[in-house]
Amino acid sequence: MTNIPETGRTPRVQIRLVVIQILVLSLLGTLGGRLWYLQIREGSEYAKEASGNHVQQVVQPAVRGSILDARGVPIADNETRLVVSASRTDLLKMKDDGKAVLTKLAGVLGMTPKEVMQRVRLCDAKTPQPCWNGSPYQPIPITDEATPRQAMQIRERAEDFPGITAEPEALRRYPAPGKANTSQVLGYLSPVTDEEITKAQNTDSPYLRSDQVGRSGLERQYDKELRGKAGVTRYEVDNLGRVIGKAKSDPAQAGSTLVTSIDSRVQRVAEYELDTAMKAARKQFDKITGENYKADSGAVVVMEAKTGRVVAMASAPTYDPNVWVGGISAKDYQKLTGKGSDYPLLNRAIQGQSAPGSTFKVVSTAAAVEAGYEWDGGYPCTSSYSVGGQVFKNFEGESFGPISLGRALEVSCDTVFYGLADREWKKDGGINPKKGQPKDYFYKAAHQFGLGKETGIDLPNEVTGRVPDRQWKQDYWEANKDAWCKSGKKNGSYVEKIAYENCLEGNKMREGDSINYSIGQGDTLLTPIQEAMIYGALANGGTEYVPTIGKAIISADGKTVKEIKPKVKAKLPISQATHKGIDKALAGVVTSGTAAWKFQGWPQDKITLHAKTGTAEVYGKQTTSWLATYSKDYTVIMTIAQAGTGSGASGEAVRNIYSALYGVQGDGSIDKKKALLPTPQKGLPKVKTDGTIDSPKVAKDPVKDLKKAQRQGETPPDETQPGATTATPTSTNRNTRRRPRRRGSRRMLT
Repeated sequence: MTNIPETGRTPRVQIRLVVIQILVLSLLGTLGGRLWYLQIREGSEYAKEASGNHVQQVVQPAVRGSILDARGVPIADNETRLVVSASRTDLLKMKDDGKAVLTKLAGVLGMTPKEVMQRVRLCDAKTPQPCWNGSPYQPIPITDEATPRQAMQIRERAEDFPGITAEPEALRRYPAPGKANTSQVLGYLSPVTDEEITKAQNTDSPYLRSDQVGRSGLERQYDKELRGKAGVTRYEVDNLGRVIGKAKSDPAQAGSTLVTSIDSRVQRVAEYELDTAMKAARKQFDKITGENYKADSGAVVVMEAKTGRVVAMASAPTYDPNVWVGGISAKDYQKLTGKGSDYPLLNRAIQGQSAPGSTFKVVSTAAAVEAGYEWDGGYPCTSSYSVGGQVFKNFEGESFGPISLGRALEVSCDTVFYGLADREWKKDGGINPKKGQPKDYFYKAAHQFGLGKETGIDLPNEVTGRVPDRQWKQDYWEANKDAWCKSGKKNGSYVEKIAYENCLEGNKMREGDSINYSIGQGDTLLTPIQEAMIYGALANGGTEYVPTIGKAIISADGKTVKEIKPKVKAKLPISQATHKGIDKALAGVVTSGTAAWKFQGWPQDKITLHAKTGTAEVYGKQTTSWLATYSKDYTVIMTIAQAGTGSGASGEAVRNIYSALYGVQGDGSIDKKKALLPTPQKGLPKVKTDGTIDSPKVAKDPVKDLKKAQRQGETPPDETQPGATTATPTSTNRNTRRRPRRRGSRRMLT
């Protein structure tokens, strides 16, 4: 065997090592060069492309919580509808961007291809509606009105409809149980805006682009509690929008249930009676304007006297809140907001403010007592009151001679209050008050009663009303002086003369201002809910409660119940003796005063009612009807604009509401079985173990029972007041039928 010398292998091994080293160095050089190219030379470009890879959210909306009445009947809930949606991401993966699929889908849904394609396009500054303004990664709804047959076609032929889904989804519904609309109280929903999303992004309740937000009423006030928490699935996507991974998923949490103090049965009666009273007023002839009353708007509030909880709240004109579900059409929106609409979106119970007329006299009475006037003093109720050449007349020139403050309330004697207010104005120094702070008892009393500011009711956009005291007059004059001075004329029209007077001394408290103010005229403004708060306090002994509608918030699983308890706002600034006197006088209004002709035959000995009528004048319009009432349990306030007198337009309707509450029949008897709510509702609806509410059966329409009860023992209506169905009054009191009055100029230079 021949031995190979060791030295023979060495060169070849060395050559191989050199080759390997060269290859390794070449690879390293190539990698280094590539890294330099990617990170340095083209680094900024690739960084820009990489930034396109990010996380997108797909949202599963939470089921919005229901709104229930006091017995547990849903007045706002959700219904399941078949919603057909399209995945834009899946469509864009197709060669024709999904146009063929959308065309097929249009044929199934009975829509045009153009309609369907418009719904899936993304909104921008140049794209008109319809378009999708949500996330492009979110399933885009095509319709929420698909039939079961259409949904079945789409699901059975899934291969023909890639990227298309047909699933049941929960949408908002306003069921109007027993025909109780409750629209202005409930409010409505609409999609969240970009501005709202940005504003709420760092709060504990951020918005998602898919959210529907409460825009008015309870839907807005309790939006956070009702909305719940949407489910979110996060996907990693590249800069082309392609999904490259799933990051995280959070399940949706349903919203809480809101239980209210509204009784849908009483709500239905209140809405019906308000509507009926307005229709009846339009048949009455107004001798002053020479045409029938317009009765173009109104409101009614039914409130628990001892808690401030609102049992019913109606506003007219009204609307169907379901028009907002799924997006409101331009035509419907115009009907709700156009000039000829009478603005039904306004809740006139909290946003409608007008002069309260004689219902304000309870405040003036309290002010007079505080100023030192004796309750039983003999105050002249003359046919007229003259000041500085102006004559302020009492109703139809009536004269009752010297009467007490209580009797002045019963017969609503204007001249008694004219005299008291005028005397105090003079004591304070007249138009140029004495140095120091004037007493201003009549204005201070209004503030002490809580007027001139919100009641604090749990509804958005409540207005303040107005107490036209010295500070208000100064502020108002400064804001309007230039316009008054420009348009005012000493010998011009009525409006021009008023502007001229205001230009000269609109900041001063004039004699005519104080006189008109004492009977709820002039610049004084109140809302129905403010009157309900005042008269509720008179009913319960003197405690003003913050009016509330929300009664409790119950979590979706029913395990957490947060009760919304009544809150005391203030105590009436009157003594027990004054309160007793006012209470007795207002009961007299029902039996022998200005409302007696509408309450003949009422079982006053069993259910004592108290009332104050008001007929407020508004320049350029017909008189506004006010009727403020209370029993030991409830206060009922009704007002109708351009409808005539307080008792004439509202008396019958208010009586019927009480009849429904207590079960009073047409003959004056009481049937407790037919009473809707003889005592205020206590406690909360029963919550089942699965979190649902045990709701009672809903009556078809409680108004039918009310009409039947009215027919029992009915006597022929009073022919002098068409439309009246209560017993014909037998009283000969000259003040039992009230018609509009005129009091001369509302502004005076004296």
